[in-house]
Amino acid sequence: MAHDDTAILGTDAEPATNPSARPADGPEHPASGAVRGRPPGSESGEPPGPAAGTPAARWVLRILTAGLVLAALTLRPPITSLGALMEEVRDGLGMSGTVAGLLTSVPALCFAVFGIAAPRLARRFGAGTVVCAGLVAIALGVAARPFAGGTAGFLAASAVALAGIAVSNVLIPVVIKAWFPDRVGSMTGLYSMALALGTSLAAALTVPMTGTLGGSWRFGLAGWAVLSAVAVLPWLVVARQRGAAAGPSAGAAVRTEEAPLRIASSPTAWWLALFFGLQATAAYITMGWMPQIFRDAGVSAGTAGVLLAVTMAVGVPLSFVLPRLAARMPHQGPVVVLLGLCGLAGYAGLWLAPAAGAWAWALLMGVSNCAFPLALTMIGMRAISAAGVGKLSAFVQCVGYLLSLPGPLLVGALYQHSGGWGLPIALMAGLMVPQIVVGVLAGRDRRIEDEA
Repeated sequence: MAHDDTAILGTDAEPATNPSARPADGPEHPASGAVRGRPPGSESGEPPGPAAGTPAARWVLRILTAGLVLAALTLRPPITSLGALMEEVRDGLGMSGTVAGLLTSVPALCFAVFGIAAPRLARRFGAGTVVCAGLVAIALGVAARPFAGGTAGFLAASAVALAGIAVSNVLIPVVIKAWFPDRVGSMTGLYSMALALGTSLAAALTVPMTGTLGGSWRFGLAGWAVLSAVAVLPWLVVARQRGAAAGPSAGAAVRTEEAPLRIASSPTAWWLALFFGLQATAAYITMGWMPQIFRDAGVSAGTAGVLLAVTMAVGVPLSFVLPRLAARMPHQGPVVVLLGLCGLAGYAGLWLAPAAGAWAWALLMGVSNCAFPLALTMIGMRAISAAGVGKLSAFVQCVGYLLSLPGPLLVGALYQHSGGWGLPIALMAGLMVPQIVVGVLAGRDRRIEDEA
């Protein structure tokens, strides 16, 4: 829609200012504290950068949009590329199945440990600066880990990259809420679509790129650092803007909400954290182990990588459409149920006929994995202000990723000790049931500020 394009691209047209008008993405909370069509901080009389409505301000919005897309493209290849080359990495570093399972759990651990510091860093330095630094950390970690020497060095360099991903994961929903308060669904959809695209490209291209670079898995993994380096460039501009979503001018608003807002007393925050944790468990098991499931069923390594790419590619269009649809719904429970049923059907297929129906199961798992953009959308909808979204995003992602830690590790251990995929797949399917339940509870029309 033209109205959405105006908000995203920052053209000369102004959005409607009628307070009774319903935004395209759903109802805007009357206490949101954001003035539509103006950058965050402008309502306080201290603009975050160029004056609202000027050509400079519109260019900042364009650059910010490009930065969101590029950041999303680079946030998942460090993880997905490893899944495509897991067998080669295990052989090259001498890993056991249990240690490889630990490696697939490292992302969730780093996201929980480093993500909780993101709101405090954003108040100190500005969200744009922190995201920019996070992208630099991703580039350095991805480039260094294949050559760090041994399993310990690989894990340490991976932790650097994952720390950058963690702070970006938490703060990008804050940036979206602050700069596009009445377009949370649209911008979350754009961000999620690019995230899914980056995930899919890494899954599809890592194996052939490795062959092009001489057949070494080390160069195949390190090559993705180039994309991360490119993603830093627009955020250098964003970081220069005062108060770019939780910068100095927005920091006061964040600090005033800290005392009364006790996030842990909100039932919705807990339901959303549980939902996020269970969908993260499923996603990281899929990214880390699905290629191996297909390879053990007789599928070639190249085809297994393409199947994972298909699973991720399904999320590209759906991740754009789903947040926009969910933002228009008063209750996101029906979407949660639909995604969960697709996941259960995919797991059943992997158990009964992993090779014969591989393409169908990859498609179903791809639909199920769209619980992630749905969770991001609900984070933006369950809080009134950008400050509230920051606290909720940090809480949900840190608690959720901590809860997801045992899943990939347990799958690796079950696979090693049982010698097959029956028990691991049964575990994955069993976890989908509580994911549906807590997702329905998290999808109710609530605001954490009202509960906490």
